Amino acid sequence: MKNLHFLFILSGFSLASCGNVSNEKPAPPATTEAMPTTAPAEPDYKLVPFEKSNEFADAKLESMTYKKGKFSFKYSGVGYKLGDQTPDATSKMCANSAKGQHIHLIVDDQPYVAEYTPDFELAIPDGEHTIVAFLSRSYHESIKKGKAFIAKKVMVKDGSITKSEEIKEPMLIYSRPKGDYVGKAETEKVMLDFFLLNATLGQDYKIFVNVNHLKNFTIDDWQPYYLEGLPMGENIVKLTLIDKNGDPVDSKFNPVERSFNLRADPTASK
Repeated sequence: MKNLHFLFILSGFSLASCGNVSNEKPAPPATTEAMPTTAPAEPDYKLVPFEKSNEFADAKLESMTYKKGKFSFKYSGVGYKLGDQTPDATSKMCANSAKGQHIHLIVDDQPYVAEYTPDFELAIPDGEHTIVAFLSRSYHESIKKGKAFIAKKVMVKDGSITKSEEIKEPMLIYSRPKGDYVGKAETEKVMLDFFLLNATLGQDYKIFVNVNHLKNFTIDDWQPYYLEGLPMGENIVKLTLIDKNGDPVDSKFNPVERSFNLRADPTASK
């Protein structure tokens, strides 16, 4: 009886000791929220090829100088003149400059400066810089054929270029969208345009486009495009020059990201 009583006490002690330890995983907390069954809908952004434009095939930027803080360009071409409206501007249904055709001047990775005369002042800090300039239509589309551009690596000292050399590596230059777009005529279709150096889109190179970190496109033809279906407010475009393996090209300013704003016309409802 003593042995039986001892076993009974030992058994009770063992059960009491195991009561504070459990190998069972706790049950998940109860929730009344329904678990999502599908991924969020992809935004209905569209990238549509731009209509064919007047080519200005013989337009040419012949020379560029920068002395004492002043640029001077020489250009030529039958039918192309700075300050003129491009003849097909009204048919493009996108933002158009009332000042007419102009030069897009891009220093390093900065947004372009639009200049409507061949001579103008612009402050550039001393040091090494990449300068790209190209002739543009009045609706900001770059002229891509022929020699309508100048692209240089330069050294600037005291407001003058002291050394200059050609750019030899593949390079993507962002141009548009840029700034503010106001009203239906400017916001329904926003032009995406860029410039390429030493790279041909197709089998060897492509442009990867990301819009608002939400939707991606791949471009294999160098031409402008319409961005459609964008929301009002701030929008972001990121462009990446990629090689045939889909990897970003090791190049200055690649990738490049820009923001721009779409706003309703405040007078439209009045």
